[in-house]
This record gives sequence, C-alpha cells and structure tokens, in this order.
Amino acid sequence: MKNRKTDETRLVYSTGKGRVCPVCGETVADCKCGAKSKPSQAGAGNVRIRREVKGRKGKTVTTVTGVPLSAAALSALATILKKRCGTGGSVKNGVIIIQGDHRRKLLLLLEKEGYAVKLAGG
Repeated sequence: MKNRKTDETRLVYSTGKGRVCPVCGETVADCKCGAKSKPSQAGAGNVRIRREVKGRKGKTVTTVTGVPLSAAALSALATILKKRCGTGGSVKNGVIIIQGDHRRKLLLLLEKEGYAVKLAGG
C-alpha cells in the first residue's frame, strides 16, 4: 500500500516549471529517469465524447476531443475507432468525428486503451 501522505504532497505541476515528472521531480522536458508516460495518464485531462447534431443538417455524429496524440497517431486511432464502430468518420482540428451515435461503444474502447474518458453534453 502506498503512503498516502507522499501522494498528497507530490508536486505535479508548477507555474514556474510546467509539468513535472512524477518519478525524478524534474520538468518533463528535462526528465532523465525515462519514466515519460502518456499525458492523459499524467493528469493532462480527460478525453471527452459527445453527440452532436447542430450544424450537420440533422445528422448525428459522435465527437472525441482531448486525445493527447500527434496528428498521425490521432488519425491511426480514428481509423481503429471507425472500424470498431463499423462506420465512417474523419479527423478535423484534433477532433475525431464518427458518424452516428456511438458514445457507449467509444467509451468502452477508449477506456480499454487506457484513457480517462468522460461523456460530455446532455
């Protein structure tokens, strides 16, 4: 069992330094311990999944935002998600767009990949 006191006092982000490595305490850019992890697991925020209709001529799409990946990796992830949902979609401005309402399926798929996921909207 971890010591709760050290977990509560561990520095995660400093306005002077930016994001800090949880192992060595250096900034993520200067980390020498090699313990670099995905930003989503380091507390960069949650991946948001929402259903949208507005501005799409009444057609329903599911959007996935906040995925901390490069453009090429985001496109590869979108391809996997589209195949698993059995539908089309695209990636625009860092947002994965999947045709149809697939919120629950995407929630399970992204949680399985290790992301912190939340359903957004109503």
